[in-house]
Amino acid sequence: MEIIISAFVGDLVTRFLNFVTSKISKPTPVDVEDRLHRVLLRAQVIIDEAMERHITNQAMLLQLSMVRDTMYRGYYMLDTFSYQSHDEGRKDKVVTHSSSSSEVNYLKRLPSCSRNTLVLKQMQETLDDLSSLILDVQELVVFLASYPRMSRQPYSMHLQLANCMFGHQMEAQFVINFLLNPQPHGTKELDVLPVVGPCHVGKSTLVAHVCKDERVRDHFSGILFFHIHGFTDDELATFKKGCTAKHQNRISDSDGRLLVVIELIWDLDEDAWNRLYSTSKQCAPSGSKIIITSRYDKIVKFGTTKALTLKYLPYEAQWYFFKTLIFGSMDPKMHPRLTHLAMEIAKIMNSPLAANTTARFLRDNFDTRFWCKILTFLRGTFRKHVSRFGDPFELLNQNRPAHLGRLATPFEDIVLECQYQRISEEEVLEIRILDVMYGSVKPQGKFEALARRSEIPPYYSYVFVCEIQEIKSTAAKRKHSVL
Repeated sequence: MEIIISAFVGDLVTRFLNFVTSKISKPTPVDVEDRLHRVLLRAQVIIDEAMERHITNQAMLLQLSMVRDTMYRGYYMLDTFSYQSHDEGRKDKVVTHSSSSSEVNYLKRLPSCSRNTLVLKQMQETLDDLSSLILDVQELVVFLASYPRMSRQPYSMHLQLANCMFGHQMEAQFVINFLLNPQPHGTKELDVLPVVGPCHVGKSTLVAHVCKDERVRDHFSGILFFHIHGFTDDELATFKKGCTAKHQNRISDSDGRLLVVIELIWDLDEDAWNRLYSTSKQCAPSGSKIIITSRYDKIVKFGTTKALTLKYLPYEAQWYFFKTLIFGSMDPKMHPRLTHLAMEIAKIMNSPLAANTTARFLRDNFDTRFWCKILTFLRGTFRKHVSRFGDPFELLNQNRPAHLGRLATPFEDIVLECQYQRISEEEVLEIRILDVMYGSVKPQGKFEALARRSEIPPYYSYVFVCEIQEIKSTAAKRKHSVL
């Protein structure tokens, strides 16, 4: 009997000790949040240091890209955790009617205990991934010092992100390596790099940034930019004239090499490409290179090297950029309510152009009530458009008409019929699309409205061709049918 009691007591003591140990060792969400924050600071130091250096090793750039993307995911998880904690304690929270299956909305539908468990699991996974990546790049950090430093700019982070090519450092270096890589001696062929990707993903901006690099400018005697629709006879004559003029005025130090950048507005068939390439060979000297950008994947076969495909940044990276543009040098933690409103708005803005424009608009109207009004308006407009026509941003990316509401007048729609880009030298538009959507500006008939003027090369102005249409109310329709 004593043996049984002793075994029973021993088992109880063992279970109690295991329970206490598990309680002590099991991390709480707050503990994980604190650890994740410290690891994110280490990752931020590595990424900031890498952004200031000319890195040519592609494997190193790939590792840095993985660290960067996981870092954005970590910041997003911290904001999500903070959002949930803040939102649970609010009585005046904005009810979300979005059909989005986003992480935050999913968490809201779970019971409190399940929600905390899921948040803890996701934060722990992000912490483990980022900690592992930082350990993997320890040697890489040492090698960073061997790469030359770029000229320093006295910019804070929000100005640096607003005036640089955000999130595409690896792709930019890929293009630079292609341009600086010497061709085999005596070859008469021209190297061609196709750059493809969806609308507004940053193809032209990426190439413009590469062309500003001192190494590229020193390597070529001239850089030519052409916007080509279908390579008509007129475009062929302009192209040939431009290449010939640059070739005649070449600088001997770079052997007259030319860099020809061709931005295709529409698709290009093989016959037109053969004419363009043949003209380039006649006008451009040996060692010249061609970069051709397009949203159409067909141009991949025109390349002499592996094509560069640009994709939209992950949502976590877009949120990091969106938040940084809005709050600038201010600490978002000092404005928790505004941060949470911005997070809800960012979930609707699944277009880089729309997100960039909206972020700057919110920054200029830093007011909680106004942001609540914008969020409610955007949710209603987006829900109505999806039910009637589909995703408006997908339609705009396909250059198809989209219907957006007006904040001041609920019975009117702005129909965005098409969009295009203007170069910096062209006339500046006075009408802004945001003033029509959120303000009292109401042009008559069809009009052009400025969506955004880029502050970075190639300094495009993004323009919509619009028309305001009146929405017939249901009551008016019933009255008309009775009559």
